[in-house]
Amino acid sequence: MKHSHNWRDRMRVEFSDLHLWSGRAVVVALAVLAGLSIVAFTWLSELTADLFDIMRLVLWWSPLVWTPLCTAAIVWLTRRYAPGAAGSGIPQVMAALDPALPPEKRGLFVSLKLSLAKVGLTAGGLLAGLSIGREGPSVQIAAGVMLQARRLLPRRAQVHVNVHGMLVAGGAAGIAAAFNTPLAGVMFAIEELARAPEQRNSGLIISAIVLGGLVAVSAHGNATYFGFIHIGTLGTALLLPGLTVALCTGVAGGLFSRLMIASTAGTGLDFMSRLRARRPVLFAGVCGFVVAVIGLVTAGATFGSGYAPTKSMVDGVATMPMMYALFKFLATWLSTWSGVPGGIFAPSLAIGAALGNDVAVAFFQTQAPALIALGMVGFLAAATQAPLTAFIIVMEMVDGHAMVLSLMACALVASMIARIISPPLYPSLARMQLGRAGMG
Repeated sequence: MKHSHNWRDRMRVEFSDLHLWSGRAVVVALAVLAGLSIVAFTWLSELTADLFDIMRLVLWWSPLVWTPLCTAAIVWLTRRYAPGAAGSGIPQVMAALDPALPPEKRGLFVSLKLSLAKVGLTAGGLLAGLSIGREGPSVQIAAGVMLQARRLLPRRAQVHVNVHGMLVAGGAAGIAAAFNTPLAGVMFAIEELARAPEQRNSGLIISAIVLGGLVAVSAHGNATYFGFIHIGTLGTALLLPGLTVALCTGVAGGLFSRLMIASTAGTGLDFMSRLRARRPVLFAGVCGFVVAVIGLVTAGATFGSGYAPTKSMVDGVATMPMMYALFKFLATWLSTWSGVPGGIFAPSLAIGAALGNDVAVAFFQTQAPALIALGMVGFLAAATQAPLTAFIIVMEMVDGHAMVLSLMACALVASMIARIISPPLYPSLARMQLGRAGMG
């Protein structure tokens, strides 16, 4: 009888607080809105990328003019109207989560205005043909939408749902919706964003992440991002090639991360670093021109996020030339260095897939799809130093459940190698972002 009363008391406490439940309703509604915003952003990004491809096919030389002009215009608009929208977006969310950041300065990194700017400017970068992704920006966009939840909450409900929880939920929902991988969104929240997760809000946060992912699933269907990878029997014959992939992607991803940190910091004494500091718009145009040249040399393979070449390699219907990984590496670095809003997740997957493909060719492997999947997870884990997130993203994107242990091992080895070469990418960039708030 006593237990019955306790059960009834708990039910009464749980459901009698209308302010708490109205707050939860607002959070749920905003989570759905965040998911819808990423669906719309995805549609716009794909549309602009297709428009660029059409223009390039009609006038093969047009990127030599269009890409540098667009890049310069995007950087000018970003610096003048939305400096907080530059770059990936993940470092901005991490900076906004810094406990030492004064609340009044949070708008420098995450806000509804920055979310809207991020949508337009990132889509503009894809219209320019730059080698950028939409997944990192999705984190900042969804976080900006979710941050509005707290302003709409009743005062008593704000005690139960704080800013930290809203930012984590929004950022992770962005990853879940962008990749159509809800589990990866949860892991991203744990590994990258929620350095001190609060158990009190964990259920509501995970609910928001799952809702964001479900909105994407309802819009795009329950299909995996890159389709289904066709894996044969995994045997000891793949041990040496697989280890080679882990080593190569670990070194390449570590160098990529180190290069990104050094070039973004702008502390170099070379001509390009000085030009970037003194004439950022002109520098962006130069970067855009070089990206256009690389794109034309590779017959258009390095333009855009790299989704189409990666899917072709995963499906086994095409192989990239041996130099594709290097050219995509350079195009992605230059696109990011230019200062435009854009992420590196999708280009990193393309670089990793190409490295896995190169190893498969070198070892005369018939199991090329498996090595391509290992390359994707290895380079992404090394570049971001978030091995668990990388492993789950790739596993969900290619339906690679048959390779769970192989993907996990490759992610951990590549990330460990990269850690020796470079400090973590996103925390380093977040510290640079905090410098804008006078905290660097």
